[in-house]
Amino acid sequence: MTQYRISEAARLLGVSDDTVRRWIEQGKLGTSTDAAGRAVVAGTELAALAQAVASATQDDPHASSARNRFVGLVTAIRADTVMAQVDLQCGPFRVVSLMSAEAVRDLGLEVGSTAVAVVKATTVIVEKERPR
Repeated sequence: MTQYRISEAARLLGVSDDTVRRWIEQGKLGTSTDAAGRAVVAGTELAALAQAVASATQDDPHASSARNRFVGLVTAIRADTVMAQVDLQCGPFRVVSLMSAEAVRDLGLEVGSTAVAVVKATTVIVEKERPR
């Protein structure tokens, strides 16, 4: 079974180590001890909590078939007369969108504003580290 140290779990959930420790104290997340005596979280339990946290933050009243929604902060806009590149920082992830300059104006996007990146793709590539 895959296990994660508290710092790894925090990084994967996009929260601080202290938040993970609080969730453990509150009983939201269980731990066990690895061979080195460190507290670890089972991957299956971490996955369940990640889904619960994600669904608790979904407050959009719009129905959509897209399941990949990333709320973020606009960090850069590069636009010419026709097209624009908008960079969002969504937690630890950078999401880049190409759209018309008109759409940027219509949405009122500016550096520092919040926006939601909605991703609907037919191809998603998943990578995994090779065992050492």
